[in-house]
Amino acid sequence: MIELRGIKKSFGSKVVLNGVDLVIPNGQTTCIIGRSGCGKSVLLKHIVGLLTADEGTVVIDGQDIRSLTKDALFQMRQKIGYVFQGAALFDSMSVFENIVIGLVEHGQHDQAVLYAEGRRVLSAVGLVPDQSDPSFEREFASLASKRPSDLSGGMKKRVGVARALVGNPTYIFYDEPTTGLDPVTSEQMDILLGHVASTLAVTSVVITHDMFSVYNIADNVVMLADGKVQFYGTVPELKSSGDPVVMEFLDRFLPSAHTNVTV
Repeated sequence: MIELRGIKKSFGSKVVLNGVDLVIPNGQTTCIIGRSGCGKSVLLKHIVGLLTADEGTVVIDGQDIRSLTKDALFQMRQKIGYVFQGAALFDSMSVFENIVIGLVEHGQHDQAVLYAEGRRVLSAVGLVPDQSDPSFEREFASLASKRPSDLSGGMKKRVGVARALVGNPTYIFYDEPTTGLDPVTSEQMDILLGHVASTLAVTSVVITHDMFSVYNIADNVVMLADGKVQFYGTVPELKSSGDPVVMEFLDRFLPSAHTNVTV
């Protein structure tokens, strides 16, 4: 479980987080919404230890990350997979090299281990058939050798998710996973996120502006405003919220979302 207690963060005179208290429960999908610049990405960077709070604590699985040594923090980060906005694949590398780069950088050079993990995660995100399928090896070899430039936007996103799954993380963070995708591909990405959460039993944290996606995948919704948690609850509770800040946000991003839209 991830707990944030009184997190405050400013950059110069700009206050971004002003006392964020939040619990992200295990085994569920929590979507974080809010206007651009409200601190969503800054919040995630605090969780993974890339930023240090001016005040407050981040506790992961009972450990205050501020108290961890460099090696212990490194081990903690192994529990977290990160799917970057736009997938952030390296154009000079093949799909396979992009997927296993983290393992290689951490000293794993056994080709059998690398290929086994590549096979597992590409199958998990539906880019190749199940390994029991007779066509699996052919499909895997074909995809693994491609460059990111050979892939569609949706395929790049899936490769990004596959890379995040390497090592069986406990938590996966998604940064705008449906940005730049057409509605059909966005829906397919939502299905993938739901599949990953349910079949691999991971805890998912999703930053998104896509309210249709929120309605499709979220167990819990967090809305940030003015540096604090403005709303925390389920999708039905979000839709029926009488908070004027929440209602204004939903009307701007999805007209009448809080009253009569069903996804």
